[in-house]
Amino acid sequence: MKTVNHWIGGKTVEGTSGNYGPVTDPATGAVTTQVALASLEEVDAAVAAAKDAYVTWGTSSLAARTAVLFRYRALLDARRDDIAALITAEHGKVHSDALGEVARGLEIVELACGITTQLKGELSTQVSSRVDVSSIRQSLGVVAGITPFNFPAMVPMWMFPLAIACGNTFVLKPSEKDPSAANLLAELAAEAGLPDGVLNVLHGDKVAVDGLLNHPDVAAVSFVGSTPIARYIHATASANGKRVQALGGAKNHMLVLPDADLDAAADAAVSAAYGSAGERCMAISAVVAVGAIGDELVARIKERAEKIKIGPGNDPASEMGPLITAAHRDKVASYVTGAAAQGADVVLDGTGYTVEGFEDGHWIGLSLLDHVSTDSDAYKDEIFGPVLCVLRTETYEEGVALMNASPFGNGTAIFTRDGGAARRFQLEIEAGMVGVNVPIPVPVGYHSFGGWKDSLFGDHHIYGNDGVHFYTRGKVVTTRWPDPADAPAGVDLGFPRNH
Repeated sequence: MKTVNHWIGGKTVEGTSGNYGPVTDPATGAVTTQVALASLEEVDAAVAAAKDAYVTWGTSSLAARTAVLFRYRALLDARRDDIAALITAEHGKVHSDALGEVARGLEIVELACGITTQLKGELSTQVSSRVDVSSIRQSLGVVAGITPFNFPAMVPMWMFPLAIACGNTFVLKPSEKDPSAANLLAELAAEAGLPDGVLNVLHGDKVAVDGLLNHPDVAAVSFVGSTPIARYIHATASANGKRVQALGGAKNHMLVLPDADLDAAADAAVSAAYGSAGERCMAISAVVAVGAIGDELVARIKERAEKIKIGPGNDPASEMGPLITAAHRDKVASYVTGAAAQGADVVLDGTGYTVEGFEDGHWIGLSLLDHVSTDSDAYKDEIFGPVLCVLRTETYEEGVALMNASPFGNGTAIFTRDGGAARRFQLEIEAGMVGVNVPIPVPVGYHSFGGWKDSLFGDHHIYGNDGVHFYTRGKVVTTRWPDPADAPAGVDLGFPRNH
């Protein structure tokens, strides 16, 4: 059986803990790979490699760093199909989704290639007689990233390219459920000329996570995952004096006003709710229909959802793949049956779905729940699967109040033809990312990604300007130089004497 090992100090390092985790092909249910799970000693080794590399990388020139990143960007582009194939094999998402993930990660590599402008400081001259004040940003040292299973290439690329462009060295702890893409990303970085130890990949479970959170040589931690774990990461790392950005879960709402283009809204709801099998923190999982349009909107969503082709991710005909594990599939299914018991109308029931020839895969069909109450577990919890809840309100104000009452505040959207309503919505809604007739408002790379409330712990969003600020710290220098003309007698610099 294939084994995925660590990448430490610029080379593959076999696991020594004796502990391994299974990696499953979600389309077949078969265990295809095992991944080494790090011990605390291996955590120490990865951090030590990063710390040693920081001695030279942290003082390297911007020109040297960007030269590596430009070569890295070219290699990623050339190997995007290979990266996507690994994602499909271990996560299960269809190849087109996997390619889209790589493309979004490449955006941040491209942002990192322009770090020379991002790290420019500020200067004020003559703030007082012969006194200048400048502000500069400097790297932190060794930083760590802990990333989720749903985007095994994109989310790591949201972190380490900017971190290393800023002069830090990096220890990546990817999900143990789909670890192979992370290793390929590191190998390509080495091929691009990244010095040994600047980027390390440490596989593991809670032992590795806690080891990084408690390690005295780790200066900062980036995390993307569920809200309970984000809260734990933030509390633990902060208690150890580390800088933390911890992005948590979501329950993203889409408000559909009576004047909306219902075909566009239905198309958006289907793609945003069921794309990537709903396993994304920016999925639309709750549609709030305002006024009398609810029945027609639900009918159009149902019509489109029934046409979605479900199958293995490497089948070009497939539009949605399986879920990551059988346990997760069963958990998602429980929300559908639970919602029915709690009074929702089950318009589409995806539980019990199988694919011929792949009966042991982690399959589930698309579920559509109407007239869902805010007390329902299917509404309150982040399901992370292809389940869309529809709620009804009579007015815009009721809809916004319902959405703002959610403890989550990651992303949200409004569908309307009214510019005034859209403007009011973007100011009144309590969420970090807002779409106007855009169902999944994930910002482009040069803007930052992050939510509010229980969707983000820490002060910095990820990538964009916030990402650069997170991976650097500011320093202000106040300087006074004497006038050369005031030099002591006997020192002649060629300046005229004042007296």
